[in-house]
Amino acid sequence: MKGILALSVVVLMVSLTAEANRNQNREHRQQGRIKAGVASGELTKREARKLRKGQKHIDHLQQKAMADGVLSPEEKARIEKAQDRQNKKIYKQKHDGQDRNDNAATPAQPAAPNGPGTPATPATPAEPANN
Repeated sequence: MKGILALSVVVLMVSLTAEANRNQNREHRQQGRIKAGVASGELTKREARKLRKGQKHIDHLQQKAMADGVLSPEEKARIEKAQDRQNKKIYKQKHDGQDRNDNAATPAQPAAPNGPGTPATPATPAEPANN
């Protein structure tokens, strides 16, 4: 009887660890997607800040759920739902058509035809050929 109880405790601990690792891996992937969006310019600084705040909220939910050492089905569902919402927010922000360059103070100036700092020279007509 003690063996069955010990085995049940071990199985429970392994399943909790596996679930925690799964949530942690998903969270790392989402953080990576946010970093990639910032690096590629798909996310503005404001969007990235809001998405990181959402990630912190999920961290808080996980810490609160694991405080007693048991992850109940309700806690698991709440964390998964929060991760699903965050996943959709990341996708939406990365594909909303805004990018970091939309917030630039001045638009990029086209390069001068002769290069920067070189004054433009007037075009001279070609000399007629002597036949």
